[in-house]
Amino acid sequence: MQTMQLSEQVFVAGQPWPEDMAALARQGFRHIICNRPDGEVPGQPSTSAIEAAARDAGMEFTCYPVDASNFPGDDLAGLGRLFDGEDKVLAYCRTGTRCANLWLMSLDDDAFMAESQRVRSMGFDVSLAQLHRQR
Repeated sequence: MQTMQLSEQVFVAGQPWPEDMAALARQGFRHIICNRPDGEVPGQPSTSAIEAAARDAGMEFTCYPVDASNFPGDDLAGLGRLFDGEDKVLAYCRTGTRCANLWLMSLDDDAFMAESQRVRSMGFDVSLAQLHRQR
């Protein structure tokens, strides 16, 4: 599974499968963050299946599902603490874009400006974070 590195400890990815969790643990990930609501598309693995596989592989798991209607969610500060922690973190959604936007939203104003440009250059659409940051 392909991951993209946003910071020293924060990586994002599209939807993983339960069978990916052991390999992610071997790659040094210690915390998995789900930013995807269950049932977004047919055939998507359930959050509970990913969580069970992550925990079986020795990783922590946090469910923080958001979509365009509730972005950036109700505890951005808490999510930011996970992003700022010392553990290597993988946040996932359908493509990684929501996760990248959430990471940007968790940054202070100066870092937001600098990192928005870099994350955009990686191919992510950062308009969701920019729109909400202006509010």
